[in-house]
Amino acid sequence: AMAAPVVPESDSIRRAVSLLNAVDPGRFPRLLSRLLQKLHLKAESTFSEEEEEKLQIAFSLEKQDLHLVLETISFILEQAVYHNLKPASLQQQLQSIHLDPDKSEAFASAWAAAGQDTIEKFRQRVLTPQKLETIGWQLNLQMAESMQAKLKSPQAVLELGVSNEDSKNLKKVFVEFSHQELFEFYNKV
Repeated sequence: AMAAPVVPESDSIRRAVSLLNAVDPGRFPRLLSRLLQKLHLKAESTFSEEEEEKLQIAFSLEKQDLHLVLETISFILEQAVYHNLKPASLQQQLQSIHLDPDKSEAFASAWAAAGQDTIEKFRQRVLTPQKLETIGWQLNLQMAESMQAKLKSPQAVLELGVSNEDSKNLKKVFVEFSHQELFEFYNKV
């Protein structure tokens, strides 16, 4: 059975797919593996200005189109990470959004070669570069509107002080959880 689609067929994805289908299949695998290597380094751009200009020429794409292609490839790979897709399943997903067989296959083999490694890098990244510095608590009790003001489900608002390796300043991130979600979050951390 076909897995639930992880890559939605939005307008920009459709446009990206038609651009991708036109990309030289000989050069495509190298582009893919480069993007895979750098995928977990979200803050950095994968290519320098100069490299991007070379890519525009190599793939004969306008700057905007190149960006769309690169973002879409990264998005697809991130979905593969997030859903821990098997290469064959990834290939099937991509064919269902009408990506040419040679491109879908290139994705599948790049993923087969480096997918597990990439997932591992993401796992390490999730809690290493962004360290959880502070967890402040706020318990928001949402009061029911009725006269008895019955207690509705308490929502915990977690204040996560997140610092990044490349910037010393502490970002405050507020996340609202229901009890169940909070429980799941703690099990992940």
